[in-house]
Parts: sequence; C-alpha cells; structure tokens
Amino acid sequence: MSNILDNTFVHHVHFWLHNKADKAKLIEGLETLKPITHIRHMHIGVPADTNRDVIDRSYDVSLLLLFNSPEEQEAYQVDPTHVRFAEDYAKPLCARVVVQDSVNI
Repeated sequence: MSNILDNTFVHHVHFWLHNKADKAKLIEGLETLKPITHIRHMHIGVPADTNRDVIDRSYDVSLLLLFNSPEEQEAYQVDPTHVRFAEDYAKPLCARVVVQDSVNI
C-alpha cells in the first residue's frame, strides 16, 4: 500500500483572532495565497463540531498546506504574496498564530 503523503512537507497554521467578526476577512486573506505555485495542496478550515477531551477547538481558522519539499516551503515563506498576507491580514487581525511543520519519517 502506498502512502499518498510520501515526500510531503506539512505546514499547519492555526489563527486566533482579536475580534471574531474578522473571520471572513482572514479567510479572504488566506484565499489570496492560492496562486502561490510552491503549494501542492491547500485547505482552509474552521473547527469541526467534534468534542473529545483531546481536541482543541479554541482557534478560529486553520490553514493546512502541503509542499513537495522543505525547500518549497521555504520559498513559500518569502513569496511576496505570502509576505503581503502576513502583513495585511495575519499580523493586524490575529492575537495568536501557531505553526506546526512536519516531514515524513
């Protein structure tokens, strides 16, 4: 059985807003990242209605990006579209941002 996520760099970001009313604006900003060619797959989400002790639903919006390599993720970080998103949306709208990066073992 092959693993479809082999050779994948996973970049998962959780955003906590200063003001919950800004959720649509943050999602609008995340949508601007779609044209970045280094991104293999992208998922913008909000907490699912799942309730178990181990689930953290405290964040407002999440972004899951898959890249082909750590180098492509690094190129994404300095891409002007990503830099604009961080400056125009994430920094002014978010009280907290947590990033979790992982690679295959």
